[in-house]
Amino acid sequence: MNAVTPSDILWSPPQSRLRQSALFLFAEKTKPRHGAEPDDYPALLSWSIRDPEGFYDALWDELDIIGERGDRSFVAGKSIRDAVFYPKARVNYAENLLRDADDRLAIIAHRDDGTKRTLTRRELYHDVSRLVQALRAEGVGEGDRVGAIVTHDIEAIVGYLATSAIGAIWSSCSPDFGPAGASDRLSQIDPKILIAVAEYGYAGKRIDVAPTIRAVAKSAKPEKIVLIGDGVPAVLADLGCTTIADFVAPFDAGEIAFNRLPIKTPLVILYSSGTTGKPKCITHSGGGLLLQHMKEQKLQCDIQPGERFFYFTTCGWMMWNWQISGLALGATLVTYDGNPGYPSSARLIDLIDAENIATFGTSAKFIDACLKAGVKPRESHNLSSLRTILSTGSPLIPASFDYIYREWKADVHLASISGGTDICACFLGGNPLQAVHRGELQGAMLGMDIDTLDDQGRSVSGVPGELVCRNAHLSMPVKFWGDEDGSRYQSAYFDRFPGIWAHGDFAEKRPSGGYVIHGRSDTTLNPGGVRIGTAEIYRQVETVPDVEEAIAVGQDIDGDQRVILFLRLKSGVTLTDELEKTIRTRIRSGATPRHVPAKIIAVGAIPRTRSGKISEIAVRDTIHGRPVKNADALANPEALELFRNLPQLKD
Repeated sequence: MNAVTPSDILWSPPQSRLRQSALFLFAEKTKPRHGAEPDDYPALLSWSIRDPEGFYDALWDELDIIGERGDRSFVAGKSIRDAVFYPKARVNYAENLLRDADDRLAIIAHRDDGTKRTLTRRELYHDVSRLVQALRAEGVGEGDRVGAIVTHDIEAIVGYLATSAIGAIWSSCSPDFGPAGASDRLSQIDPKILIAVAEYGYAGKRIDVAPTIRAVAKSAKPEKIVLIGDGVPAVLADLGCTTIADFVAPFDAGEIAFNRLPIKTPLVILYSSGTTGKPKCITHSGGGLLLQHMKEQKLQCDIQPGERFFYFTTCGWMMWNWQISGLALGATLVTYDGNPGYPSSARLIDLIDAENIATFGTSAKFIDACLKAGVKPRESHNLSSLRTILSTGSPLIPASFDYIYREWKADVHLASISGGTDICACFLGGNPLQAVHRGELQGAMLGMDIDTLDDQGRSVSGVPGELVCRNAHLSMPVKFWGDEDGSRYQSAYFDRFPGIWAHGDFAEKRPSGGYVIHGRSDTTLNPGGVRIGTAEIYRQVETVPDVEEAIAVGQDIDGDQRVILFLRLKSGVTLTDELEKTIRTRIRSGATPRHVPAKIIAVGAIPRTRSGKISEIAVRDTIHGRPVKNADALANPEALELFRNLPQLKD
């Protein structure tokens, strides 16, 4: 295991910032409980794991949760699935987000066509109040589902909070999911109401959503369809749709009667990617997400009241739900709908200066795209407001860490975070007390007992292993919708290592205490019987300037497996023998000889899920001639044809 060197450290928090952080102040207040110094993050993490009752008791107070806590904060069970957080508590997610309905800005909503709208906290409360009344008048009650096909805009947030205020369950898709993708999801949950955009804009084009709305109306059979926009399109007139303006018109804003419910009451249904079959309906609780998100945002990301908080996301990705929770901290949400590179590659970076964004959230893919486009924000932007950059969606490679500190800002907290739809939260991420090491996530989040295991279930460090969580956590799903006996839930997370949550990531613990994600374990390569992560290959390939993006899969051949690397090259670049040699040398020296692909093949496009992740499983199944179980989950399923029956894979 390599030793940590000073050159690995790209940023350390200045003492003034460290001591003013919410995490440091929380640690100071709770010192009588844990006895550690307030800047000792490993000690704080240890306390949060070994004394869950003490930690979660203190956490409730720190987050100033509105609701009744009850007399216990944590009760252990026979297994981590049986543990109970705040067994007698009653809370409402929306009530906590809508606190302090005053004239401070709640939302600044941008679209890629240049449109900008704002909403104060008072205006947000009033809009939610009117929609709550309209939904209740339509018969929506506790436990009913409200389906949505919406963009990341004001109306979606209002719909989410109104649904929560009632105690109903929200479930949204991005409109780019298309008819089959949206139907596969929403038809499983029988929504009483469907809220949808009739059209949306993307990169200067208007895109019709009517075919998707009609497909969901047929498959999910909602009782009412409420459209966001001006009027009901003629092609949808036969469905009895109404506009959201007409839907809420009979109601005046007033005090909201929030329905406070037990911690584990469902709030939202999210969906797995669906690339291996029909999407799983992952049901999350309102109380669990409220406390987990506030913990992560306040203590780990140091988001302050009144600060501007941005995340580029869509309503089909869990990061949308995660960002919305920032309202509970008093942050102002800056949202963006549309193409992040339109009309220029610096579009999102422009927002940092325009809106004084303090916390900027994006994907590793976006950062890599900026690097390859030669974007240098430090030369073109002020960025004085920017304190924190969050990155997720896929592993952030070391070169991207270097790029941020070299070309964006030297004094910024870059936190690569990792969790997923399964927990709608994070297992690993940043904290404002420790240094940022090149290519690493800083460590486990408070309350999360994270480890990496080998195939025999033994803890390992310095080599990749299965990422697991050994203890109960607030954002474990309540259930999978429709999984009546819980067997699908059990097999998804607990069959691999009994009694331990296995997350499906291949990760490595580093000497610094940080982690490196090596990719999904279900797509781990196995040449010669040695398991290696695809992200280890991508880290090397993505440093080659001529490569736009890559995807690596294992091809089964002659009783073994060989690594196949597909490349999408920059415009005008061809795959020459010299370029192949450069790539192989880079992989061999930066990873190991086992990572070097047996074949390197150039393709015109690489399939991605609608949340922007490359789909290794779909490519793997295609090259083996197996059916792709749910091509509708892909944003560009036509790309799979580029991988079918390739002569290069015959020998």
